[in-house]
Amino acid sequence: MPNRLAHETSPYLLQHADNPVDWWPWSAEAFEEARKSGKPVLLSVGYSSCHWCHVMAHESFEDQETADYLNAHFVNIKVDREERPDVDAVYMEAVQAATGQGGWPMTVFLTPDAEPFYFGTYFPPVPRQGSPSFRQVLEGVHSAWTDRRDEVAEVAEKIVRDLAGREIAFGDTQVPGEEDLAGALLGLTRDYDAGHGGFGGAPKFPPSMAIEFLLRHHARTGSEGALQMAADTCERMARGGIYDQLGGGFARYSVDREWVVPHFEKMLYDNALLCRVYAHLWRATGSDLARRVALETADFMVRELRTNEGGFASALDADSDDGNGRHVEGAYYVWTPAQLREVLGERDAGLAADYFGVTEEGTFEEGASVLQLPQREGVFDAERIASVRARLLEARGGRPAPGRDDKVVAAWNGLAIAALAETGAYFDRPDLIEAALGAADLLVRLHLDEHARLARTSRDGRVGANAGVLEDYADVSEGFLALASVTGEGVWLEFAGFLLDHVLVQFTDEESGTLYDTAADAEKLIRRPQDPTDNATPSGWSAAAGALLSYAAQTGAEPHRAAAERALGVVKALGPRAPRFIGWGLATAEALLDGPREVAVVGPVDDPATKELHRAALLATAPGAVVAVGAPDSDELPLLVERSLVHGEPTAYVCRNFTCDAPTTEVDRLREALGR
Repeated sequence: MPNRLAHETSPYLLQHADNPVDWWPWSAEAFEEARKSGKPVLLSVGYSSCHWCHVMAHESFEDQETADYLNAHFVNIKVDREERPDVDAVYMEAVQAATGQGGWPMTVFLTPDAEPFYFGTYFPPVPRQGSPSFRQVLEGVHSAWTDRRDEVAEVAEKIVRDLAGREIAFGDTQVPGEEDLAGALLGLTRDYDAGHGGFGGAPKFPPSMAIEFLLRHHARTGSEGALQMAADTCERMARGGIYDQLGGGFARYSVDREWVVPHFEKMLYDNALLCRVYAHLWRATGSDLARRVALETADFMVRELRTNEGGFASALDADSDDGNGRHVEGAYYVWTPAQLREVLGERDAGLAADYFGVTEEGTFEEGASVLQLPQREGVFDAERIASVRARLLEARGGRPAPGRDDKVVAAWNGLAIAALAETGAYFDRPDLIEAALGAADLLVRLHLDEHARLARTSRDGRVGANAGVLEDYADVSEGFLALASVTGEGVWLEFAGFLLDHVLVQFTDEESGTLYDTAADAEKLIRRPQDPTDNATPSGWSAAAGALLSYAAQTGAEPHRAAAERALGVVKALGPRAPRFIGWGLATAEALLDGPREVAVVGPVDDPATKELHRAALLATAPGAVVAVGAPDSDELPLLVERSLVHGEPTAYVCRNFTCDAPTTEVDRLREALGR
């Protein structure tokens, strides 16, 4: 019989709806039940494409005996971290403070007042490698709760006190300057893996935000070292197993430092960020590889993640059926030489094995290989390779596909909108711009209420109950601002303004100017989450700074500019010390140092000369430049007001820091004005 999760919109929660565990969703009612029954709370947090979440679910939550124990002694709450990043952040901070590490599944035991007192991540069904079994943990917690309740309460109170003392005090009014960004570049250079690209060792995550900083730093200063690190990292990732060599798109991370074996889940946010980064790398260098990867990644998102409503699904699972009834990580993506022969025949299988690095011993498990593009001597026949790739992709389409988490997360759709709008504009792909517009339209229709408050998720056209957090407001604004630059439609700038006004009022501390991840009127947790560091995605803090700065450049809105500058104080503090974890903040600081530049292109919309000037403006590498395009003296966008044609010809105006260049009708002159 389904439990209380049966009516939720989250695919992750629905995966647990038939567990024998009597799960509750996160709710006031669940904690009321804990108070009434005198039981502690088991909080289990995960997400649908998390491999070890599936493992623990199968081993423990689907086991009747374990479920009976849980139901007898605990009130059990299941949370999708992607739906409730605030709940996840607060308790993950506690887990990391207590144990020195974190991850998912996250397992936390709480008092009925939601105060944590014992923590962990994955617990095995039997004791393993020094780790107790899940049953031993449950019995230990039950015993402590029953026999030493006062001691447990003291521990919980101390943890909450310690968390409250970790408030961030980065209200630095100084913005980062040349020296700070040079220090950040030096820090990245020290961490750089010159042999394989990327930063640090294994596991290795795609550093999309740090690469954006490197590209902008190169554009502003001419630093060849910054460009080299960005280009080499992008090439290594694109040639590695982390990139899907048949279908496009990136896996979450590489388990090794060489980018060979990925953790196979594919997340919308990674692909949106990387699609944009490769498009920007092409813009800076003209690299054919960057162009191909940007377009293939955009096509992957539209083909495999777009929902019927026009939004983009959150993720594809790492695991799938291997054809023998086993749910195995990577089964959909890996190949043996025998499988190549079966699809391609002997001659082409040999070519494919050589080209994609498939070996008899394998690069993954059980003799299978992850497809890569190893550096090879000699020339390959492009037509034969294209035929091989097409046949392998078709054959792979017959395998059981990985599951898809088809909830639409506002923030990640905002990132996808920005990537698709820009990629479509750069490469003359109006279908990609249409896909961006479709997702933006869904967010406006379904996620925005009449007060321009944003809901975090929807699924199957049904909006979720959870309020948007700072990253939702910031990333959706970023997507809308990109659409305004690409399409010239003022409505997207207007919607971005509504969202960013909420950031100023609901998410910003009035005195210090620091930012919180949840709104002032959001549900009160044991502490108000606040994290400026960029991890898998830009932090809400960094993303808000970037969107506020762009909006101010488009509109001249001084409060938004001032708020962006205040928010960037944290980059001054963290940039030189931890540049890998503040990449988007550093990229935004580059835009601030460059102006950012404001470009207005005026002319009849269908005039080829207008289009050419508009394209030159969009392809400018000047960090964070904003673009407005429209008819002369139009009021569609603020930058167009009182701008007229020069000698009756389409004209571009470039301004920054309250100073404007002479208007120009020449594309080459515009390019020059937007260079260093």
